[in-house]
Amino acid sequence: MEIKLEMVEVHLFKIVDGDLKYLILKRSENEIFPGLWQMVTGKIECGEKAYETAIREIKEETGLIPKKLWVVPNINSFYSQADDCISLLPVFAAQLSSSCSVKISEEHCEYKWVSSKEAKKLFAWEGQRKSVDIIENYFVKEKNFLDLVEVVL
Repeated sequence: MEIKLEMVEVHLFKIVDGDLKYLILKRSENEIFPGLWQMVTGKIECGEKAYETAIREIKEETGLIPKKLWVVPNINSFYSQADDCISLLPVFAAQLSSSCSVKISEEHCEYKWVSSKEAKKLFAWEGQRKSVDIIENYFVKEKNFLDLVEVVL
């Protein structure tokens, strides 16, 4: 069995009336896991740093450029039976402009802005829900800690 670091997970949010609203994307019918609601995800290209992948995937999947990007102190994982490997995914949070205009890629068929409660209901895996909890905790309760995990763009 192999352990791989080849993908990232990026939770996009904007601030509306003091609350975080998360952008979630519904996977197209012709993709793996059709109809699944998710955050931005993507493969790390050769020679690319994980945070660079996060920025690139945000642009490719939503047409957006983040105002700020943070490392979320959580690593998600999954097991692939086909490859007999465990994949580890560094997690990022990205703040978007409150007036941003989303343009989804063919990878997704729908998007919506939701509360953390709604995002956690729609996400399939516990690690994704845990990431939302961590993001909410940092932005709502521990704002002074954010400078330690911010990625300089």
